[in-house]
Amino acid sequence: MMHTTAIDPSLPLCDLHRHLDGSIRLQTLLDLAQQHGIRLPADTPEGLRPHVQVVGAEAGLMEFIGKFRYLTEVLVDAEACRRVAEENVEDARAEGLDYIELRFSPWFMAERYGLNAADVVAAVIDGTRAGSERTGVKAGLIGILSRTYGVDTARAELDALLQHRDGLVALDLAGDEQGFPAHLFGEHFKRARDAGLHLTVHAGEADGPASVWSAIRDLGAERIGHGVRSVEDEALLDYLVEHRIGLEVCLTSNVHTSTVADLASHPVGRLLRRGVLLNLNTDDPGISGIDLPHEYQQAAPAAGLAADELRQIQANAVEMAFLQPEERDNLLRKSQLKHSKSDI
Repeated sequence: MMHTTAIDPSLPLCDLHRHLDGSIRLQTLLDLAQQHGIRLPADTPEGLRPHVQVVGAEAGLMEFIGKFRYLTEVLVDAEACRRVAEENVEDARAEGLDYIELRFSPWFMAERYGLNAADVVAAVIDGTRAGSERTGVKAGLIGILSRTYGVDTARAELDALLQHRDGLVALDLAGDEQGFPAHLFGEHFKRARDAGLHLTVHAGEADGPASVWSAIRDLGAERIGHGVRSVEDEALLDYLVEHRIGLEVCLTSNVHTSTVADLASHPVGRLLRRGVLLNLNTDDPGISGIDLPHEYQQAAPAAGLAADELRQIQANAVEMAFLQPEERDNLLRKSQLKHSKSDI
């Protein structure tokens, strides 16, 4: 499945921007629906696919998010959340990933059935841990504040996340970027920073460079989710390069959300050649119908990236990962050991 021309087997393969509630197996949707008496628009994986996966570009970010409808429809209880988290790590292993950071909004997952958000957090941590233990794939969890619910709900969502702070590596802000600007959530991110969490923020996707500046200045973002519209501001590019603030680039997703018109016009190559730290990720593979090898082998060449640039991107992901230095060293050592054994 993985070709060495696109993916370097001597380096870890990492996905740092994947929404676990946007990566639910079609069969799991059907299983949970049957188990809980939920009516879905189809009763086979192939019949269900067009209802949850993108066909062509969506009209925009919020329309893309609308594809989550049937995914959250089956998150009936904490056990369903735990199962989805565990399967996310199993699927990462099947893709050949060595490390994954999974992000989730407990409020978004809890809302449909009025679940306790802290219970959702605990279930996701438990499922992820079980998946890691079984597969050997290291996983970090990023809690999302869904800006679309507003400041007060985000405060309650943060409370739920911080109840289980030890199971998380970072905090993120996602949702309606234009309707709920980053500066509204300054207090929330200060609390997370004080709790020792890393910080990443969705910005420069549905909105322009000002959104990225705000994520950095108002929230203290160490990484930017997407951030591709940074290319419109030379001063911002200088800042990103100087401060090694990484962009979590999601090629196929950017086409599906109409952030870019097509892969050929994606600015990833310009950003990389400008010296911006960035990597490749899947975003919502269950909705986009992709995996990370697809992004390296098909999307990246279509976006004009060469083999040596892909190797650099793969190495960048290791640098950008929210890992302790010894964890990063272990990840590199493990990957090199695996590669050397495969050469024997």
